[in-house]
Amino acid sequence: MAWTARATVTAIPVGRWLDRTEEKSGNPMQPKSARRIAALAAVAALPTALLGVGAGTANAANPDCKQSSHSQKNDWSTVWITHTYDKSVSAAEAAAGTSITYKIVVGTTSIGNPYVNSISDFPPAGFGTPTAKVTAYHLAGGQKTENVTPQPNGDGSWSVNSTGWFVNSGNPVTAEFTYKVPAGVRTGESVVSGGAAVGGTVGVGTTKPDLAACFTVRERNPGEAATGSMDDAGIGSSGGQLSSTGTSSDLAADTITKVIKNLAGS
Repeated sequence: MAWTARATVTAIPVGRWLDRTEEKSGNPMQPKSARRIAALAAVAALPTALLGVGAGTANAANPDCKQSSHSQKNDWSTVWITHTYDKSVSAAEAAAGTSITYKIVVGTTSIGNPYVNSISDFPPAGFGTPTAKVTAYHLAGGQKTENVTPQPNGDGSWSVNSTGWFVNSGNPVTAEFTYKVPAGVRTGESVVSGGAAVGGTVGVGTTKPDLAACFTVRERNPGEAATGSMDDAGIGSSGGQLSSTGTSSDLAADTITKVIKNLAGS
């Protein structure tokens, strides 16, 4: 009940503040402006999102939708040394418009010390351009994480490349590819990625088409839906995509800030 009361009180000052801004600027907006209506509606909805009331119902876990997979290679090309390959997705459930990350880890279980010079990710069909980062061993400083620019390969995959990332039993190399979940996904469906490919020395190079990761599409919660509506109305931030693991409180603070900041200049 306390949050409901705050929702009513909060909406009034925001509206009055907008009216005073319009008067002082000498450039009043139309009273029924779509931007103003969308902004006030988004702010009014936030306390409900914080309480979790009316939130989109998460889909039941699909036991066949595996969030990670593992593979290894041990043959004459590796000199009978075992190299390991793992792929996972950052969330078991994600909504359209949120961001998810696929992590590919390449390691070895013993001596051999291969150098990995490329890691390629095969995302689900329909996913766009990712951002990427790599965590690898450096002679000065040990394991370091760096942002890198992924390159399209022409076969639907994206790769990160190097002259050679050193790998030993205590220092794997990890590549992370972050994508926005496309709008065309349907609630309840399982989204299965493609596999991965690795290039390098000492037999570490391989293509693993079955090294997949899966997540289930859930409905957008009220905060995510409000942010999407604000982006459509031109008052959100297309660059500030939501993480599939973001909290409601973080979302509330971010949304209110965007509403005030964007409408102050309207």
